[in-house]
Parts: sequence; structure tokens; C-alpha cells
Amino acid sequence: MPRFFLPTIGENPVIEGPDASHIVKSLRMRPGEALTVCDEKGTDYLCEIAAAAPGRVELRIRETRPTASEPGLHVTLYQCVPKGDKLDGVVQKAVELGVSEIVPVLSSRCVSRPDEKSMKKKVERWGKIAREAAGQSGRGILPQVMPALSFAGCAAALQDYDLALFFYEAGGEPLRDILAAASLPEKGGRAAILIGPEGGFSPEEAGKAAAAGAKTATLGPRILRTETAPIAALAALMLLTGSLE
Repeated sequence: MPRFFLPTIGENPVIEGPDASHIVKSLRMRPGEALTVCDEKGTDYLCEIAAAAPGRVELRIRETRPTASEPGLHVTLYQCVPKGDKLDGVVQKAVELGVSEIVPVLSSRCVSRPDEKSMKKKVERWGKIAREAAGQSGRGILPQVMPALSFAGCAAALQDYDLALFFYEAGGEPLRDILAAASLPEKGGRAAILIGPEGGFSPEEAGKAAAAGAKTATLGPRILRTETAPIAALAALMLLTGSLE
């Protein structure tokens, strides 16, 4: 069933703008057909189309229920900015896997260093990719792509999580062992994943992450690309914490 996000849902929801045009022109939906809208906070509204025009679709709510697809673990991905459009795919797949938030990071070895104006445009594009992926994968929240942080800002933020994982190409503990020793709540726990750029992390950055309380983790003996590592790390974390069941 087609799925859309509305931050505010009243008694008779209305979808306007590009989503309305997509419903009418691309999906060719008509009055009487069903679709789902989500309030971005974990509640689904099963609706029937009451009236449809290219710029405005009026709905009638038929049923309300909690979204069943959200993981119990809140995960923030801190991803060092890679070259080209690699982060587009990372955002899409991370949202599908259940990430709650994505934060671009500018570390010392990032080759791509967009200026403020370019970075703002990139964040807007990544936000649109996240929204589309959330709708496609049936998410109950709309994961946010936040403004970019320096590595120092990222290290400071890592202190606010129940568990922060620093995936380091120079080695670390297996993720399974780290999780076995961690005390993550079964519901509502907050975890962070930090992934480096093409050139990896500097030893100084590894030291700062450890000083912030992050656990240095490994994804095995093979060196993964910067666009592969976050997906592997997130999938492993979700599997080992029961969030893919």
C-alpha cells in the first residue's frame, strides 16, 4: 500500500504538493482507493482517498495503529563524507535498515570538503533521499540528515549515547563481544556508529574517539569501502540486537 508522511494529521488529512501530484499522476490513484499516512512519530493512519487533484489529495481515516517496523534501538550514523555521490546510497540503505539519524562528519582525511553552501544543498538532497527510503521501506519515523560536524564535534556528541561504536580499519574488538559486555536497554537504547572516509581515521582521531568513551570495533579481516562499512555495521548491529527479527 502506498505510504506518505505528514507531520500533522487532523481529523481529515490532506496531502498537498509533490506527494499529491505523485499520487494522482504517477500512481494514478482515485477516490475510494486506500493509502497509508504516517505522523513521523510511529503511528500509521490507514486512509481512503476522498478527493484527488494533482496538487491536493483529501483523505478519510479508516484505521489507526502503531507502526510495526521501527526497531527498539535508536541508532545514529556518523559518516565521514566520502567522494562523489557515495553518501546518497549510504543514506538510502541506512534508512531502509532502520537508522534513526545520519550525521555527515568532516574528518582530517576527508577528500571531499564542500563549502558551507554546497554542504547545505547536499544535506537537503540527502534529506529527500531519506524521506523516499522511509516511505518505501515502511518506516514509522522520518530519519533526519543533520548538518555536518567536525570530528571534534562528533567526538563530543559520542558521549551522549548508551553505546558508541568506532569502526577502525586498524583493528578493534568484534561487535558481538562489545555488545555482550554492553548494557543496552531492550527498548529505547541509543547507539552511535562512526565510519571513516576513504583514507580512514588518523591515530589522533582514534585516540579522541576512545577518550570520548567510544568502543573501537572491527568488521573483520577485510577492509571495506567507506560506502560498504556503514551498511555492514548497521546490519550487524540490528541483527545482534534483535532488530531484524
